[in-house]
Amino acid sequence: MVGTLQRNLRVFWVDLWKFFMVPLGLFLAHDLYPVRKWAQGQKKVIRLDDLVTDYYKEKSRLIERESKRAKAKKSYNSDEDDDTSKETAFFETIDKCQQQIKEISSEDEISYWGMQVFGNQKTPPSLTFPKLRSCEILNSFMNNEVNSSVELCAEKGEAFLEGLIVNGWLSRLVSICGHVEISIAMWTFNLMLYSSKEELRTSACDFWCSILSKTEVDLPFAKIDWFPCYSDLKSALEVYGFLPNFSSNTELLKTDSDTGGPPQNIRAWLKFMAVYCQARNKHSIFSTSEAEELIEVVICLFLDRQLQGLSILFYECMLSVISCFTEKEWHCSCEKVAKSLACRVPQDLNCLRIVECISGVNTRSKCLRSAVAFQILVNCFDNKVTDAEEILKFLISINVKDRSCDLFRMYIYLVLTENWLYFNPLLEDKPVINEMWGLYLRNCSCQITNTDLRTYASKVRNKASYLLQATVKG
Repeated sequence: MVGTLQRNLRVFWVDLWKFFMVPLGLFLAHDLYPVRKWAQGQKKVIRLDDLVTDYYKEKSRLIERESKRAKAKKSYNSDEDDDTSKETAFFETIDKCQQQIKEISSEDEISYWGMQVFGNQKTPPSLTFPKLRSCEILNSFMNNEVNSSVELCAEKGEAFLEGLIVNGWLSRLVSICGHVEISIAMWTFNLMLYSSKEELRTSACDFWCSILSKTEVDLPFAKIDWFPCYSDLKSALEVYGFLPNFSSNTELLKTDSDTGGPPQNIRAWLKFMAVYCQARNKHSIFSTSEAEELIEVVICLFLDRQLQGLSILFYECMLSVISCFTEKEWHCSCEKVAKSLACRVPQDLNCLRIVECISGVNTRSKCLRSAVAFQILVNCFDNKVTDAEEILKFLISINVKDRSCDLFRMYIYLVLTENWLYFNPLLEDKPVINEMWGLYLRNCSCQITNTDLRTYASKVRNKASYLLQATVKG
């Protein structure tokens, strides 16, 4: 009886346990109480140990995933660190190379040509000319019947003459009259050099160029009462700010700034001078020494980088001044001008600029170019060598392979010697000079290697090689 009751209680508790635990899917795994098998199509009951197993499996998968992510991140960081280290090493190498290049060839050693030829401008003279009211052209017009309708008075005479010169009628009246009064000549000259109105200064320049270019056939009865002298032209340059003693401004040369400089009247000054020098043989305008000084002034204008746009005017003016000398004057004047220019110009790229600007195919231009190059060479050697053979012997004796050799100076010597020899016809028939010149070129082209990183090493080598080929072909 008691045993039956105990078995019934035991079954009751088991059924009660199943009643509460089946919905939750929880069972006790025990051999005495096997789990009921579900028919096909029914949902499988998940046991507690299955949940625990799945939990640990999921946890192990998460741990494995995090481990893989950590390894991938570590590998990425390692690659990034490698790239960073390579980049750092690359830039360090570049810095090292730049430092070595600076030690071999410093940027401060790079030269620029150019001089500040013009400084601050001065106050120009007054353009008011009271004597103009009494000139014959103006009085003849006021006394003419036509003036009854125009009603021109002496006070308005200057404005009337300005209209005549702008329209070109003044030069026609002068051609008809065959006479240029002193008041008209001085007034138009001042307009040309000092007027701020482009129309007036251009017309005045055209007026002077017209009357100066007239030949005796064109204007047989021409009479000019007044000619400007050299001091008048020199005073105009001083007003423009011309500096007799040039100054080198490094910042100005690098930036090509518009600091200082002459006014626009410098164009009229150059055009007038080019025509004026052609009349020197017909009129007593200026002396030989003044003409020599004028050549120096015009050639030195080539050094101002701000005036490169006027190079054609400089060139035409230079040729005109050179041609105004007689044959007897030119032989001595050429040497004087060359010596003076060699003393005024510094021994850097500016001296090469001066020599190269003396261009032209005529004999006088070539003679002056050769003479200037020779005198600068002599000054470079402190006048210790003055003979052609002595100069070439000195150049040949220079050891260009020596690291202490100044190749910039060698480049200056090379270009100067080229211009001195090639433009001097007297040296063509001297074989000794030609042989020494060829030996000097071979030294410069063969003894300087392609790997030489010194300043101007490549320029000296390439220049010498080019000249050597031309010499061999010649």
